[in-house]
Amino acid sequence: MILVTGATGQFGKSVIDFLLKKGISSTNIVALVRDEEKAAALKDYGVNLRTGDYNNYTSLVTAFTGIEKLLFVSGSDIVKRSGQHQNVVLAAKEAGVKHIVYTSFLAKDETENSPLWIVAESHLKTESWLRESGLDYTILKNTLYMDLVPAFLGESVVETGVIYLPAGNGKVGAVLRSEMAEATANILSSDNHAGKIYQFTSNEAFSYHEVAQHLSDITGKAINYISPTANEYAQTLTGYGVPADYIGLFTGFAVAQANGELELVGSDVEQLLGRKPTSIKSFLNQVYSTSK
Repeated sequence: MILVTGATGQFGKSVIDFLLKKGISSTNIVALVRDEEKAAALKDYGVNLRTGDYNNYTSLVTAFTGIEKLLFVSGSDIVKRSGQHQNVVLAAKEAGVKHIVYTSFLAKDETENSPLWIVAESHLKTESWLRESGLDYTILKNTLYMDLVPAFLGESVVETGVIYLPAGNGKVGAVLRSEMAEATANILSSDNHAGKIYQFTSNEAFSYHEVAQHLSDITGKAINYISPTANEYAQTLTGYGVPADYIGLFTGFAVAQANGELELVGSDVEQLLGRKPTSIKSFLNQVYSTSK
């Protein structure tokens, strides 16, 4: 039995879709959900539903009982995440789970000096707990979802002709969420992954200078990239009413990119998929080709 946490989220749901496409029977897939009413589509697939909450240790032990492989999708509550993740690892061990596949985080700098330390800290703690658990584990070091690039560009980038982001000349090896999900499903549905750490990054990294050029070519409009200071960027977004939490995350990722922390590239995703992951040029063409 394979259990997928965060099953109603975009990543978890996509992993389940790929497992089904690979021929894994729905009766061998369990979806962990907090609210079964929000999982009607999964139920229609014939997937087993179990209720559980990262904040409720007892619910996790019950939900994980009888599970062989557990896809542990990291929590989205950064403040509470460390405690939640410890609950998951300990509950999995108590319930007798054999193998945990965990979605972690990828960056060159894994110290408190990183502008993304607030994101990375709980992931590093969780990796340590997995190593100490005595369970088989696989760690997926995930880079930025390529799907988020339009959010960094802003809704009006084509109209304004400006990309405004403090990412400097840095690059990022972003990968589509769906391709990370497909690679994860391939790991869950096969063997010989215990103890391995995969870097879920692309085989090429891109800068926002390149994004601006691609957008110019795609839309036929001149798109310029401006890299302000982090303070200027934060003040500008504040002026537009963007919530402080979003500003902090967007700024952290941009500055980390400027520092070269997200420039890691590799072939793990390509090998797991059996093809090269989607390029930034191809992705932008899919999103913005109708903007001409």
